Amino acid sequence: MQVICLEETAYFALLDKVMDYVRQKHDIKQDKWISGEEAMKMLRIKSKTTLQKLRDEGNIRYSQPEKKIILYDRDSITAYLEDFINETF
Repeated sequence: MQVICLEETAYFALLDKVMDYVRQKHDIKQDKWISGEEAMKMLRIKSKTTLQKLRDEGNIRYSQPEKKIILYDRDSITAYLEDFINETF
């Protein structure tokens, strides 16, 4: 039996690539509107207060279909992250 060890970042990068491959292969579409937990995961933040700040400042789009339900636009989160890309030389 062989054991393969990977660093955590390499493991998750590999996992993301596999998930993308499976989505493309089976033509699985991602939901446009995601929960707060998923938005926090995409943004790699742990604080609900930071998420609310981004929402209140208009940095990311959201929808509130019911009083206690807030959904976030996946595309606006991606666009927000793209604004902070540093191009290599």
